[in-house]
Amino acid sequence: MADLPTNDIPITDMYDEMDTRDPELRERNLFVALPEHLETAVTGAPGLARHLEGQNLTAITDRTALATLPVLRKSDLMKAQQTQPPFGDFAVAANLTGTRVFVSPGPVWEPQGLGADPWSGARALYAAGFRSDDMVHNALSYHATPGGFILDEALRALGCTVFPAGVGGTEQQVQAANHFGAVAYTGTPDYLKVMLDKADETGIDLSSIKRAMVSGGALFPSMREEYRERGVDVMQSYATADLGVIAYETKGPDGLCDGMIVNEGLIVEILRPGTGDPVAPGEVGELVVTNFSKTYPLVRFATGDLSAVLDEPSPCGRTNMRIKGWMGRADQRTKVKGMFVDPKQVADIISSHAGASAGRLIVSRDGASDSMHLQVTGSDLDAEAIASSIRTVTGLSGTVELVDALPNDGKVIDDTRDYEA
Repeated sequence: MADLPTNDIPITDMYDEMDTRDPELRERNLFVALPEHLETAVTGAPGLARHLEGQNLTAITDRTALATLPVLRKSDLMKAQQTQPPFGDFAVAANLTGTRVFVSPGPVWEPQGLGADPWSGARALYAAGFRSDDMVHNALSYHATPGGFILDEALRALGCTVFPAGVGGTEQQVQAANHFGAVAYTGTPDYLKVMLDKADETGIDLSSIKRAMVSGGALFPSMREEYRERGVDVMQSYATADLGVIAYETKGPDGLCDGMIVNEGLIVEILRPGTGDPVAPGEVGELVVTNFSKTYPLVRFATGDLSAVLDEPSPCGRTNMRIKGWMGRADQRTKVKGMFVDPKQVADIISSHAGASAGRLIVSRDGASDSMHLQVTGSDLDAEAIASSIRTVTGLSGTVELVDALPNDGKVIDDTRDYEA
């Protein structure tokens, strides 16, 4: 039997030269390519053309210009797909022949892109130590949603051999992983433990599994440590069905690096929830992505997830933008006294007052009734005028507090009501 691979992958071993490009060169290359990509995309995708109607796409040559384009939200995409099935005219029909199509909860319908590794996962797998000729057990679902195919295509592009296990049938999965001598696992963070526990219970040896790339759930530190103690080095990636792999973990001289490296070929922005406005580096906001897909071009697509930029270079040596990873959901729409209040309404209130810079709406209970309390930062502010704006914009009354600073957690609406009391 051949020697089993170890976890000792050199940290200086990069996927290709793009990993270590000069950051200014990468940024320049992205925005040199963007105007032509946008012009081509709106020609092939009428839904995107309608969404960007009236915009001067040839002028989108930097992040400031990009921030003038409207944000595309999943709710917008779902409405378009209902009107113009199956993809709301956001997919390029000429590039759909011979590929796969999927559905995700919502429902949201997605096409597979062109070529090998259409969701750009190979780079992330390489950073996690996956290599050509690895036998990989892929336990993400292959049914209806693209999860299993996202990593399956990436693994095969990398030269790995894949067992498409999918979900369920744990005992059979354990037997298959043992039979094929799987050296790596891809799937959700918790299912690997289910497999390893079943292997222990049934006396089947899965010690061949030395590394894993997990996604689709939270990898808690205690879980990562348990896997380490069981001889499995686990890394995680951040991916969505619409965009593929957005960011991934890496290692440096001292082990796991903080945060995640943004994948090549994507433009990532962090916006104040409910707005199209970028936040300062380090500030928590909604992660928004522009891709360069020839099949499914998405421009300023709001993931609904919170994150923040880590401004320091990564110890791993990769030079792309670094984010903190998934930090919760940005969709904070909340029902107050039977009416929905949206983060965009809070943004509208703040933008209507010249000296206001940011706001945080706290929803609580006052006896048996809901109450709203808006904290606002800025200068030369009139609390009574802001309270009047609350009534005008939301149709509800609320109190106002002028504060020096707000917590850096991305919350625009903080619902503090106890739903179990």
